Amino acid sequence: MKTITIEIEDHQYKAMEYVAVSPEEWSKNAVKNRCRKAVDEIVNKYTNRALDEGVQIPKSKELIVDDAYERKWVVTAKQQTKDAENSKKALSESE
Repeated sequence: MKTITIEIEDHQYKAMEYVAVSPEEWSKNAVKNRCRKAVDEIVNKYTNRALDEGVQIPKSKELIVDDAYERKWVVTAKQQTKDAENSKKALSESE
């Protein structure tokens, strides 16, 4: 399990109290919902590719996410950015 901690200014916290009963719960729910969406995206991408390639699909979403990374069928956003920058650089050098 991972822990994510954020710091916000006092006025930002007060603003969050204006829109949320509990800023902490709202923040936790927002992150967990984004995680859920990312898991669903990975599962869909993995399932389509596994079906195309005849790969057995793991029995849980957790296992699918792990296997997707292991097979390099998905990479982190950080790696995607690095790859895009390298492609852009290579393209500009070839001109």
